[in-house]
Amino acid sequence: MFDLWSISFTSEVNTLRKPDPPNREDRKSMSALCCRPISVVSTGQNYAVKMFLTSAIRSVVSKTSRQVRSLHQSAARAGAGGIFVHRDTPDNNPDTPFEFTVDNLKRIDAIISMYPEGHKQAATIPVLDLAQRQHGWLPISAMNKVAEVLEVPPMRIYEVATFYTMFLRQPVGKYHIQICTTTPCMLCDSDSILEALQNKLGIKVGGMTADKMFSLIEVECLGACVNAPMVQINDNYYEDLSPKDIDQIIDELKAGQVPPPGPRNGRFSCEPAGGLTSLSEPPPGPGFGVRADL
Repeated sequence: MFDLWSISFTSEVNTLRKPDPPNREDRKSMSALCCRPISVVSTGQNYAVKMFLTSAIRSVVSKTSRQVRSLHQSAARAGAGGIFVHRDTPDNNPDTPFEFTVDNLKRIDAIISMYPEGHKQAATIPVLDLAQRQHGWLPISAMNKVAEVLEVPPMRIYEVATFYTMFLRQPVGKYHIQICTTTPCMLCDSDSILEALQNKLGIKVGGMTADKMFSLIEVECLGACVNAPMVQINDNYYEDLSPKDIDQIIDELKAGQVPPPGPRNGRFSCEPAGGLTSLSEPPPGPGFGVRADL
């Protein structure tokens, strides 16, 4: 990255001095050439060059900074907790109580039975998912228990749990709301949906309501671009949303109801907004168009 303070300028008036040609080392990289001291003919020319380079450098630095900040925020808002290492807390440490229920131990046996003998590790993802569904999120103690059940080193479980953002390594609300703000949803005004959620719940992205009923995060594409804007609440997708829909969905959840998932604008699944343009009638059955003598 360019360092603005590494560039020096001369301001000698009416001094005609040709800049030194770049040496062999300077020619190896454009950045080295750009950052060499610059001498110019006059104060006016020096000022113009200085302003041009300053503007260009600030533009590069600004764009790079925005990109880095965006990446950082995306990681911080991820459901996995933002960082890919564990930090002990009073609520999340190796001594945090966690044991699989008797029913879930039976489910684990059924899951493992689907894989070849001696390959328990293949069940890592479904068993982690089972632990998360039982506990609501994945404390480090739950990961250790999964490692014990599957007879693998704990690090193998940590690697998987930190890779997939669907595994929640910090507490979340009873209703975990994930709003997609990637380009298709953004173009369909996901910003207004996010604003409606924040206003309705009284929390910001990454927050949880005081009663631990709702938590809210931003996520990358959830794979329902044709139904943008949309949110995922626990396992359900709510699509083709408006701010009014958000108010209704939250009110129903608070009342203990489960709003029907899917599009909220009346369309069926992901059909085109203007209706079907193909397969508009039942297709003919087997034998259609086949010669009778064949």
